[in-house]
Amino acid sequence: MPSPERRIPPIQAQTPSTEAHVPASAEVQTPPLDEQPPPQQFVEPVPQDEVKVSIRNLNFFYGQTHALLDVSMGIPNKAVTAIVGPSGCGKSTLLRVLNRIYGLYPGQRAEGEVLLDGQNILDRKVHLPWLRSRVGMVFQQSTPFPMSIFDNVAFGVRLYENLRKPELAARVEESLRSAALWEEVKDKLDRSALSLSGGQQQRLCVARSMAVRPEVLLLDEPASALDPISTAKLEDTIVSLKREVAIVIVTHNLQQAARVSDRTAFMFLGRLIEYGTTERVFNNPRTARAADYVTGRFG
Repeated sequence: MPSPERRIPPIQAQTPSTEAHVPASAEVQTPPLDEQPPPQQFVEPVPQDEVKVSIRNLNFFYGQTHALLDVSMGIPNKAVTAIVGPSGCGKSTLLRVLNRIYGLYPGQRAEGEVLLDGQNILDRKVHLPWLRSRVGMVFQQSTPFPMSIFDNVAFGVRLYENLRKPELAARVEESLRSAALWEEVKDKLDRSALSLSGGQQQRLCVARSMAVRPEVLLLDEPASALDPISTAKLEDTIVSLKREVAIVIVTHNLQQAARVSDRTAFMFLGRLIEYGTTERVFNNPRTARAADYVTGRFG
């Protein structure tokens, strides 16, 4: 007998109090994020032997703006972790902390710990080229370099390693295969990467990131500008790649998160509200905010 459908009670409108009259012209002042009481939160721990990245009490600031507030979570190895939430909730900010790309912009800073295999990558002593070789990133808009398809994929390898031509060619092929692009471009590797379609360019960026053999791959809304067919190919690539690396994907598409991820984190106003297995978060959310979001009440 199928289990009864879970019903979320409707939000009840509150009756205004007659004890105090607030003039219509008065503005309701919302306290700063760090002064608001913590919301209801439910975070499932990741088994310690599965953790690739451990985020502990992470706070992030754009100048004086407190954008991330005490975020703590574990990111499992060889799995896909999706980060969802409404616009401005801190999803992409969290992603950018994981390879310290924010360091390119003055006035931005992070506090807390982000441990990659036990090493705090927020430590100033961490060598950034080393970090970027271990934590790759693909952005919302595809970013192919104005050079050949081959040279795009080989770019990072040439930067970090000194391979002979046969070894380099093998690495390029391996990376293009991992991004499900080899069969489409194997006969035109010397052509400009800018001649590829949008979906192919995005998979080329994935191949370029994978060529340096990272341990973590960050994807910031990688399919937002793609058509459904290209999106499906990219999603197949993501599911395939998780056998090799830990993947963190930011997406506005809840259906995409449900299709490709093993764990889902829901963020709201800079805080981590709920985190757990994707099946549980979508089918049995434990917080009111997450329930409202995954059922489409807001967002």
